[in-house]
Amino acid sequence: MHKRVMDDDISAEELMGAVERLVRHVRHSANAGGLSTAASSALGRLGREGPYRLTELARAEGVSQPNMTQVVTRMERAGLVRRVADSSDGRGVLVEATDTGLEIFRQRRAERTHALQLLVEELSEPEQQAVKVALPALARAIQDRQTRS
Repeated sequence: MHKRVMDDDISAEELMGAVERLVRHVRHSANAGGLSTAASSALGRLGREGPYRLTELARAEGVSQPNMTQVVTRMERAGLVRRVADSSDGRGVLVEATDTGLEIFRQRRAERTHALQLLVEELSEPEQQAVKVALPALARAIQDRQTRS
């Protein structure tokens, strides 16, 4: 199989491997709340974006509704989220982060930020600058794709 080359030094496959290692390292650095990956991701989404209907949260997280129901139920028992009536639809229910859940979200984000900062500090100055330009540029490209969809 032919690897698509992005430039003379690194292939797209090698870049993907680097991204996966980076994401795994940063994710594993967050320990606050002792959450599963699914719970951490869902709490992060609720913390960043606000309340969601359970079906929409499951769709956004790429899991089945029954799986998301289990995740939300565990987080609810832990006091991290609560279910509230949807004011725009009396029959609907939203899942929102509690104050405790938001604090855990902030702690986990701070842990991940610190882990990334330590990694970047190990780089040379030109490499640090490249990361500071490349990562926001990739985030903008993702946002642009989502906006167009």
